[in-house]
Amino acid sequence: MTGPSLSKGDQSPARPPAFTERQKLIALALLASTQFVIVLDAAIVNVALPSIGKDLDFSQDNLAWVVNAYTLTFGGFLLLGGRIADLLGRRRLFIGGLSLFALASLFGGLATSETQLTIARAIQGLGAALIAPAALSMVTNMFSEGSERNKALGVWGAVSGSGGAAGVLLGGVLTEYLGWEWVFWVNVPIGVGAAILAPRLLRESRRESETRTFDALGAITVTAGLSLLVFALVDANRAGWESTQTLGLLAASAMLIAVFVAVELRSSAPLVPFKIFSNRTLTGANVTGLFTGAALFAMFFFLSLYMQQVLGYDALKAGLSYLPLALSIIVSAGVASQLVTRFGFKPVLVLGLAMVAVALVWLGQVPVDGGYASHLLAPMVLAAVGLGFAFVPMTIAAVSGVSEGDSGLASGLINTFQQVGGALGLAVLAAIANSRTSDLAEAAQGDPQALPSALTEGFQAAFLAGSGIAVLGIVAALTLIHSSDSRAIVGAKPAELPVA
Repeated sequence: MTGPSLSKGDQSPARPPAFTERQKLIALALLASTQFVIVLDAAIVNVALPSIGKDLDFSQDNLAWVVNAYTLTFGGFLLLGGRIADLLGRRRLFIGGLSLFALASLFGGLATSETQLTIARAIQGLGAALIAPAALSMVTNMFSEGSERNKALGVWGAVSGSGGAAGVLLGGVLTEYLGWEWVFWVNVPIGVGAAILAPRLLRESRRESETRTFDALGAITVTAGLSLLVFALVDANRAGWESTQTLGLLAASAMLIAVFVAVELRSSAPLVPFKIFSNRTLTGANVTGLFTGAALFAMFFFLSLYMQQVLGYDALKAGLSYLPLALSIIVSAGVASQLVTRFGFKPVLVLGLAMVAVALVWLGQVPVDGGYASHLLAPMVLAAVGLGFAFVPMTIAAVSGVSEGDSGLASGLINTFQQVGGALGLAVLAAIANSRTSDLAEAAQGDPQALPSALTEGFQAAFLAGSGIAVLGIVAALTLIHSSDSRAIVGAKPAELPVA
């Protein structure tokens, strides 16, 4: 196969003057804030769903698509967005994605029907899929590999990891005091402001090579394959895991991804040059990201349901309950970046996933009459610290040793694996929880007093299964990520570090 190289030779020989430290910090603040909004937006609507359903007359089955429509296009287009950023310009795609995201948010708040809101959420997800890999690749290229980049990705990990918890908190406050429309409108001034500031604070960067051909067939097949995969997973519990729809969609997804692989192996300018996977640490980081997303995305979902459906919290109280978790993620991500520089990314990642596994086992013991301080606070904080310790080294490993020309692809890959893992984990763990709850509810013959207990046991089963997924992440990190790559960044200066 011939295709773009993964070496430094892909970069333009004439490089612009280096960023000053102040310029780097300001640019990082801009990029990290947009990533925060993207992650936040995946969670912010959760506590607003009852109000949205009532005002727009959503059916109960269709209400889930306020969340799923965003997940579907976000996960489906991330890989394509990362490669387009490399080819056409990361700043250009970043600004375009922000504009699309802000416009979709405006129309989401103005929606008067379930169809309008679902379409707006899908377009939001598309905008997010253009922003996320472009932003992460700009951070990767702006900061030299080693301690400097570790600190920057520590900030990135803090805002990304806390975005989900902050989304639940902010969603509860906005819904309670201003109305559900503001969970969408809050994005508009942020998106517009970031798009205006981007040309002044960020430099354009893209792959500089002789081959600039866009792999249209590869783009179509991988985007369609990933979109069908995410759709099959997020709708599997409604349609049934053994239904014709689910099995047919999974088969179609597998066929499209197989066609994509065949196309890429024969392309002179592939959308995804597979030699990037010869970097075993990058591959291991992505597989670990799949399991981490599966365990943690579902944790937020079931915690919210437990607090509202079993403990009787309203939207605002449930949102405020996530405040210690959000703060713990921010602090732990900063600590993790320092630990990576001292010990390497592999041991910190394994430690973080071990904390997540223990926290999920702990949450698997929650009682039907549980209290926040007595049963939730400690495992939530432990999970948050584990998330910070896992997310930062995982991101560093996923972009470590990757040339500037392929940084958008590497960023798109880690985001894609995490999103697909999140969709897969939520689908599987929701099926486990629903099955357990349904069995107990049927055994109780419709006794309303038994429902909270049935729900609690369903959530317990989901948390314990999530812990098992986190353990799979530990196994993947230990077996796939090279310890030598991890140790290479310990105390090393940027000039001393090897490149791919």
